[in-house]
Amino acid sequence: MPAPPDCRIAAVICAGGYSSRMGGLKKEYRRLTPPQYDEEGLPLSVLGAAYLAFDRVERVGSIVIVIPCGHEKDAQKALPRGLKKGCVRFVTGGDSRQNSVYRALSFLAEESPDYVLIHDGARPWVDSALINRVIDAAMLCGAAIPRLPLIETPKECNEEGFITRHLKRHSVFAAQTPQGFVFKDIFEAHKRSKAYNDYTDDAEIWGECIEGRPVATVLGAKSNRKITFIEDL
Repeated sequence: MPAPPDCRIAAVICAGGYSSRMGGLKKEYRRLTPPQYDEEGLPLSVLGAAYLAFDRVERVGSIVIVIPCGHEKDAQKALPRGLKKGCVRFVTGGDSRQNSVYRALSFLAEESPDYVLIHDGARPWVDSALINRVIDAAMLCGAAIPRLPLIETPKECNEEGFITRHLKRHSVFAAQTPQGFVFKDIFEAHKRSKAYNDYTDDAEIWGECIEGRPVATVLGAKSNRKITFIEDL
């Protein structure tokens, strides 16, 4: 689905954490292994690869990156040179992912895009096809995320570790990013949920705060993995 000529789509790349589970260098600044390269033949970092994926999608008009306080030079160094989207905008993250995304949305509010894509900076292997699937579904339904079928049989447990429910594999899935939304609505949802910090993705915030408009799903990609531990590289 081509975007209307006056439709504006922004992307938020979340890299506001300190990667405490990785030890040492923040994970988004590490080089990919095996290496991947930008158009100039230079090796890409995790953040650089994630940025480049959105930079290559023509419908994405602007990109904002959420980073920890004082990390602008390090983040800039991790990005590929010759960026097509112009000057990169950075936003300082908050004390939770939810608060970091809210700060990015507040930053974007002045230009008020029609849609926004929210992506984990630790998912460097996202591709243009997946980004475009999410855009198409968000434009059609208002909110959309990528889903990945589960391989293992899921169970629900209580705090003592005993199974309380035997879930059906066909009805549950793993959620990925980017997650796409009508900008004004996800921004409003974040405003309503600002007092809580236990949301782990933006689809949950939409589901809690936007009534009568369910989140659509599109097929995700196995390659769109999230880096959490050093071995994930």
